[in-house]
Amino acid sequence: MNALKRYEIFACLKSVNPHPTTELEYRSPFELLIAVILSAQATDKSVNLATQKLFPQANTPEKIIALGETGLTEFIKRIGLYKTKAKNILATCQLLIQHYQSDVPRTREQLQQLPGVGRKTANVILNTAFGEPTIAVDTHIFRVANRTGIAPGKNVLEVELKLVKVVPKEFRLDAHHWLILHGRYVCKARKPECAQCKINHLCEYKNKTI
Repeated sequence: MNALKRYEIFACLKSVNPHPTTELEYRSPFELLIAVILSAQATDKSVNLATQKLFPQANTPEKIIALGETGLTEFIKRIGLYKTKAKNILATCQLLIQHYQSDVPRTREQLQQLPGVGRKTANVILNTAFGEPTIAVDTHIFRVANRTGIAPGKNVLEVELKLVKVVPKEFRLDAHHWLILHGRYVCKARKPECAQCKINHLCEYKNKTI
């Protein structure tokens, strides 16, 4: 795919959704961090249902630690892998208090040292909470990047590095959200809705459902 076509794709995505953002509900970098940890292998809807009850009661590292594992589990027990996530969240809160004055660190290296935080989660925090032009590649973005031809790659890191390189600078900050929403609602895994796709004429997918 050439640079002009990539530019047109992102210009089109922007025209449809000028101000994209995460569907996770949060009011602070810390709340976003907890929500993203909980979202691994879970839907944003299930996470929001849990955090709508959790955050009014505990939305700081100190308050979550005060809940303890049993108390935290009561809020998140309907989310997949909740036992592991509860342990990771409590350990992360402890580290935030000990090393970062309860604030969320602002570098990928520091974020990835927190339990339950991998490269993808760190990129989400850097992008959504701190306005860094990072691109967190999940299953949706991996699929869209490969299927459309925007940034083909054999693994998520390869796709991420290629996207950061080829996405025009003016679109880089919001590229993560445009691509994930496109994959979630239009370019679906089992059957992409090509007839409804606004970038259909630019997409290089050979097996379009039209």
